[in-house]
Amino acid sequence: MSDINVTPLVDVMLVLLVIFMVTAPLMSSAIRLNLPQTERLAAGPSASSMVLAVDAQGAFYLNDRVITAQDLQAQLSSAAQRNLQTELELRADASVPYGRVVEAMSMAQKAGLTRIGFVAQVVSP
Repeated sequence: MSDINVTPLVDVMLVLLVIFMVTAPLMSSAIRLNLPQTERLAAGPSASSMVLAVDAQGAFYLNDRVITAQDLQAQLSSAAQRNLQTELELRADASVPYGRVVEAMSMAQKAGLTRIGFVAQVVSP
């Protein structure tokens, strides 16, 4: 007999198709929530926070002062030694390469600062 019997193959494929058709809608369903509404409040400054800015050229500014990468690492380490809950507000220019922002985040994490907030400008409608 030189022909291959494809009937079992077709049967298996049809069963898999039915299983896929039944399970696919279940995987993509989203939970609909009606979240509570609140007025927008400005967050107050933290007792221990630092502002790290990265300008369009990639230069670092710590609390509005120009700082080198080595000095920044030292400042972040000393801040982490004083208080591990120090918040770092990271402000980066929109044209800054992503790698430079990741470098700043990496320095903060190596220093022991885990509370990093990204600051963006609020656009009024």
